Amino acid sequence: MSAGGAAARRPSSMSTALIIGASRGIGRALARQYLDAGWRVIASARQPADVAALARLGAEAHRLDVTNVEAIAGFGWKLDGEKLDVAVLNAGVFGPRADGFPTQQDFDQVMHTNVLAAMRLLPLLAPLVGAANGRLAVMSSRMGSLALRTSGNASLYRASKAALNSVLVDISLQFASQGATCVALHPGWVRTDMGGASAELEVEDSARDLRATLARLSPADNGGFFNHDGQPLSW
Repeated sequence: MSAGGAAARRPSSMSTALIIGASRGIGRALARQYLDAGWRVIASARQPADVAALARLGAEAHRLDVTNVEAIAGFGWKLDGEKLDVAVLNAGVFGPRADGFPTQQDFDQVMHTNVLAAMRLLPLLAPLVGAANGRLAVMSSRMGSLALRTSGNASLYRASKAALNSVLVDISLQFASQGATCVALHPGWVRTDMGGASAELEVEDSARDLRATLARLSPADNGGFFNHDGQPLSW
């Protein structure tokens, strides 16, 4: 079944959310919460077992490796004709925990996943979001903020999120006229595999806040950087 066929059968009153990177953590929580709220959810994961788990939740689940250009092109074709009320690019990696001289492999993994994937995916998603006058968000981090930086640790991850923020601003400028409100979001310090057990926020609480923030956005917020609770953040 093509995505266009799925869109044709969607009830006109049902909102649609796309979550890229929904295998676990915040992405999975967002998919589950939107489903519980009665939304139609399209979700992606890299591993077949995670795709199957998303389908069991009730999502329209797709396998997608965001570092694979052919997979991205195929995914864009599947989405042809969709109107996305919300699209969240959540896929990302932290990379090496130890600071120091980065290997080429570490650099490529982090930058390809966190930055290059966004440069390829966002131009495909923004017109579909604009068609619904919707919201497009990238899951960033305040660790990518230059103005708020007080530590020099995790420099590769910080660099990738600063670059992701730059990509988001460019997309916001390119697609505002098409109706897309594009923002970067900081989910907070969340108890996930990436955030660790000592983090401040539960996954469900962060996802709830992010959904509320996305719902409150207006076109005036286009190109903004926001905390999970909706507070503006400095670049």
